[in-house]
Amino acid sequence: MARDRRLVEDFIFRDEQTNQNPATMPLSLIVLPKEELRYYIDPEEVEKIVASARKNGILEPLLVRPILGSDQHEVVAGAKRYRAAQILQLVEVPVVIRELNDEDALEIALIENFARSALTDLEETDGVLRLLAVKLKISLQEVPPLLHHIQNQLRGRLSTNNVIGEDQIQIVQSCLTSLGNIKLDSFISNRLPLLNLPSDILQVLRSGKLETSKAKAIARVSDEETRKQLLEDAIAYNFSLSEIKRKIKEIETLSDSNNKTESAALKERVDDVFQRFKKAKAWDDPKKKMQIEKLLAQLEALMKTENTN
Repeated sequence: MARDRRLVEDFIFRDEQTNQNPATMPLSLIVLPKEELRYYIDPEEVEKIVASARKNGILEPLLVRPILGSDQHEVVAGAKRYRAAQILQLVEVPVVIRELNDEDALEIALIENFARSALTDLEETDGVLRLLAVKLKISLQEVPPLLHHIQNQLRGRLSTNNVIGEDQIQIVQSCLTSLGNIKLDSFISNRLPLLNLPSDILQVLRSGKLETSKAKAIARVSDEETRKQLLEDAIAYNFSLSEIKRKIKEIETLSDSNNKTESAALKERVDDVFQRFKKAKAWDDPKKKMQIEKLLAQLEALMKTENTN
């Protein structure tokens, strides 16, 4: 999804009207957006910027936009540099100021992050869906089914009375192209399934409490209670990915052992019932005999199903 880095920077930081150079702005007048594209910011990445800025200052300007009715400005691109400047308690930072509405600011932020491959798969997915919702003027929840609808229409799978307008299709295709020539089929196949992750996993990812690789590994645990407990422990004790994988292997081993134990116990129970059954006097009771015949028929049917599998 990435574009050429230099071309993207030219697009973001150019000002065709004034051709302005980066200015400086008090850090106290700059704020992060209320809803950032990145859910998890790796402290090590910020620390690298801090180490560099401690020697040379913040060299690359932040792209900011004025907040209507305020003297503050919102970060559009450069959130990690902003955090590094806060850690260093810098008074001023270099900025490029552009008048941007919400739609343009979101699109530029997405393009800039795609160019650096800075977003996780879920962050990319949510970002694209947010932008499409804004451009199409529909709710976020309406976007995925609309994309499936468009895909089916383009493949000729829809009846003529259930057609999406050409203007909507053009908006979707134009938006995906602007973000790095994303293909609709690829986005639907490779990105939308991420929204089907367990809700607790999605909540943790979107709250930035855990890295994607760790959360996706935990998502493979099928038992809900076990998964939730592992998720809580991974966050509380900052488990590494290798530690999480080791614990998942332990869980799977224990589960296999329990299944084998349960199977052995069930077989013993069947043997015991069969032995007592042969010695019972149920054969002399007509009603019980009919019940026995029904049970035997069910067992025989079960064995036939087992043999066909």
